[in-house]
Amino acid sequence: MVQVLSSRILLRPTDPDRSRDFYGRKLGLAVHREFGTGEERGTVYFLGNGFLEVSGRSDEPPSPALGIWLQVPDAAAAHEELRRAGVQIEREPREEPWGLVEMWVRDPDGVRIAVIEVPEKHPLRWRP
Repeated sequence: MVQVLSSRILLRPTDPDRSRDFYGRKLGLAVHREFGTGEERGTVYFLGNGFLEVSGRSDEPPSPALGIWLQVPDAAAAHEELRRAGVQIEREPREEPWGLVEMWVRDPDGVRIAVIEVPEKHPLRWRP
């Protein structure tokens, strides 16, 4: 059995500065650590129980199969904050048939980001 002590998503953007601006300034993710200099600079952001590392560069955007799930306490408040920051909202928050409140945005390379509110009485939080 592999003992996992930590985890992170490794993102190799087409434009690292643009992606750092998006994740750091527009999404407001807190920086865990930075390393390297110039084009080789990397930034690791906190993602709740994990991390997002934006480093290196790719000639092609990430696979459309890649997605990031971010749980927030209030999707409506997150929507307003992201809208004011200039984040393009793909879909405004709405309650889904499965009970989660979901909003969708994309990063500069098209990575789909689900911004999720888990209501107080949802089974992910509460068992009857």
